[in-house]
Amino acid sequence: MSASQPLARRLIQLYAGLVLYGASSALLVRADLGMEPWNVLHQGLAERTGLTIGVVSIVVGAAVLLLWIPLRQRPGLGTISNVFVVGLAMDGTLSLLPQVHNLAGRGALLLAGVLLNGVATGLYITAAFGAGPRDGLMTGLHRRTGRSIRLMRTAVEVTVVVTGFCLGGTVGVGTVVYAVSIGPLAQFFLRVFAAPAASGSSPVVAAGTPRGAILRP
Repeated sequence: MSASQPLARRLIQLYAGLVLYGASSALLVRADLGMEPWNVLHQGLAERTGLTIGVVSIVVGAAVLLLWIPLRQRPGLGTISNVFVVGLAMDGTLSLLPQVHNLAGRGALLLAGVLLNGVATGLYITAAFGAGPRDGLMTGLHRRTGRSIRLMRTAVEVTVVVTGFCLGGTVGVGTVVYAVSIGPLAQFFLRVFAAPAASGSSPVVAAGTPRGAILRP
């Protein structure tokens, strides 16, 4: 979807994507089989500070956004909304989800969380309101250093996973399942939610997205 598409539709996709992203992260928390990289850090910090994981996500998102200044990144509506909506949606969903103790139920939550995360990613990116703060950090580092997006993402996410694990965040099979699944799922749902270009040419998946980047909130 490009910026030429109806504003109302883009706004609906943006906020639906952000809310679903927070909900998907809550499912992974309840599964307790391993979190996606940044939420390993958020969970570890939540364990240490006594704050909810959603509040920690908001604080970390705001801190990462400050790092955009020396990288000369410009936030969009989606960037600012990401900082607050995902964390609030995560805490809201966690307040409604009961604890699940049997392995089959936890496995179902894991798979549902990963799938929903792919849906949310497709909705959020195709709204074309700007990258999330964490992805903007990686693309900014890419531009400033000349290193590949893949290298910057790997370096940043390994750092946050190791730090989060040391703080008490959960790393496990869910972390691996997420890592190997989110790329294909995101690409699939980017195509599902992308609107055809007005000229009748191929759909625009994520205009202006650096090659090889899978953007997530």
